[in-house]
Amino acid sequence: MFKCHPSAGTSLLWVVLAFAALQTFAQAAEKPIALAIGGHVVNAEVVATPEGRERGLMFREKLGKNDGMLFVFDQVGYHGMWMRNTLIPLSVAFVDEKGKILNIAEMLPHSEVTHRAAGPARYALEMNAGWFRKRNLESGMAIKGIEKAPRAR
Repeated sequence: MFKCHPSAGTSLLWVVLAFAALQTFAQAAEKPIALAIGGHVVNAEVVATPEGRERGLMFREKLGKNDGMLFVFDQVGYHGMWMRNTLIPLSVAFVDEKGKILNIAEMLPHSEVTHRAAGPARYALEMNAGWFRKRNLESGMAIKGIEKAPRAR
C-alpha cells in the first residue's frame, strides 16, 4: 500500500487550487483579437463576461507596448471604468457600437474615480497610459476589427 506524507497532500492541494485559479482567469479573457486604429495595431484581450469585466487588468504588473484589453458590454450605455486593484496607469477609450471612439480618459493606479463614456458605448479599450495621445488618436476615429469581438454573455 502507498502512503503519502501529510505535507505532500497539502502541496498537492495547493497545486490544484493554483491551477483552478489560473483556469478561472484564463476563462475570464477570450482569445485576443487584432484591432487597428489610425494605422496602429493593437493585440486586445477580450473580456465579455461579468466576471471578466469585473477583474479586467487588476493585479497585472505590466502590459505589452501594443497590448490592451477590450471590454464588451452586454448593453449600450454610459459605462464607467475605475482602477481598484489595478497596478499600472492606463488610458481607456470608450467606443460605440460601430467602433467609433467616443472619448478617451487617463486613469491612475488604485483610483476609484469613475471615468465615464461621453455617449452610449458598447466597448471600452484599455491601453497603457498615454498610448492614444502618443499616437495622435482621438475621439471620432474608428477602430477596425472590433466587429470580431464576441458578444457579451
